[in-house]
Amino acid sequence: MDLVAVRTFVAVAEAGQFQAAADELDITQQAASKRVAGLQRDLGVRLFTRTARGVRLTLDGQALLPHARELLQAADRARAAVTPGRRPLRIDVVNRRVAPSNLLHAFYQEHPDIDLDVVTLAHADAASALAELSAGTLDATFRSLRALELPGDLRSARVIDDRHEVLVGPRHPLADAESVTPAELAAHPVCMLGMTDPEPVGYYQDLAEAFGLTIDTDGPLFGYEAQFAEIAESPRLATLIGAGTRYLWPESYDLRRIPVVDPAPVYPLRVVWRADNAHPVLADFLGYLRDRYSPAEDSWVPDWAQPAVNAGPRKVAR
Repeated sequence: MDLVAVRTFVAVAEAGQFQAAADELDITQQAASKRVAGLQRDLGVRLFTRTARGVRLTLDGQALLPHARELLQAADRARAAVTPGRRPLRIDVVNRRVAPSNLLHAFYQEHPDIDLDVVTLAHADAASALAELSAGTLDATFRSLRALELPGDLRSARVIDDRHEVLVGPRHPLADAESVTPAELAAHPVCMLGMTDPEPVGYYQDLAEAFGLTIDTDGPLFGYEAQFAEIAESPRLATLIGAGTRYLWPESYDLRRIPVVDPAPVYPLRVVWRADNAHPVLADFLGYLRDRYSPAEDSWVPDWAQPAVNAGPRKVAR
């Protein structure tokens, strides 16, 4: 059913005249008449009968009017649901414990009136997340874009340099260190289990090759709780976490977060969004991220993480 014709029918029914309805709709009387005539043909009934002062509804017209109003209200609600700023901003933070989630939470604390939908595509690789963006089911995601070509409809900017910390238990040789260099870390194996996304797996391979580290990304992860319990009891297990992450464990574990320095390896993350996304809250969020980002000093990132800022399509080294 033609919604334009339905809206014209309701306007004529309420005004009682084609000319008055046409004036309200900012069209000619002839156009209003044609729209109603087309609706009558589609329905196979007569909707109006002429009177000395204009028109009045037939019985079929009276039966249609309440349903036509409901139809127009539903159409208006549907339009409002996808109007920029009227629907929730949908952001993929990958994992609720990592830096993107913390940044989004801080943004929300400054703007508590916004409508926000926080999602975690933890088991989707970067290519799948970009496909979700292109399809319009996401407004933004955070990815490093390692070995990926950014589609032409997407834009990105590096907004997070998450410094690494070594997480060890109280019996580990590094437990009492205030900091550790990559050269010192080379003597200790690091476990980064449960990874399936080629993007972080590739990053840790790059990190290991750059500094001669032993980083194990194979094997299952039975949850962070189980991993932290094992680290707490082990004299050799260690893992890397981001300085911007937020993990909790029992105080009795006495786990230590030790910064990696000289240089400080960072996990570079870019916010990615559709170039034609007009959601006003997205624009505010992107500005918030840019205002708070500054490249980490004395840091290391893989070559493919450059440049820090990119407003358009790019290719990175494979």
